Amino acid sequence: MKLWFFVLILLISAQGFAIDDHQLANPEQQKTYEIIISELRCLVCQNQTIADSNAELASDLRRQVFEMLQQGKSKEDIIQFMTDRYGDFVLYNPPLKTKTALLWLGPIAFLITGFIMIFWFIRRKKTAAIMPIDKDKQEKMRRLLSENNESSAENGDQS
Repeated sequence: MKLWFFVLILLISAQGFAIDDHQLANPEQQKTYEIIISELRCLVCQNQTIADSNAELASDLRRQVFEMLQQGKSKEDIIQFMTDRYGDFVLYNPPLKTKTALLWLGPIAFLITGFIMIFWFIRRKKTAAIMPIDKDKQEKMRRLLSENNESSAENGDQS
């Protein structure tokens, strides 16, 4: 009975974390608020937006976005303020710039490099399989094989 009571208290208290206390009067501003907090990265969490994070910094950033929207700032103004203050890292999808080019072009470069290597290995394997053996080498291989077979037969008879 005590265990069930403890589990119930735990589940009820966990619901408090899911509630966002920042509600704007204007539904359009509320939608903008939700879009912005889902586009900004939590700077202390691993791969989370400030909407998903429970970190204190994420809470402060959500509050700051809320206050800026109440002051009438646009989405672009808020994003610009955040990038000026925290850099492009605060954006969950950073823009394509010279500093972030490797982020965007790196996977494509790895993919192209992989295709080139696969193509090169397949071509190399085909050319290695097609190489003809000259007649002298063929004759030498036959002789060695026949000598090997003869010595195996002699060793098998003596056992």
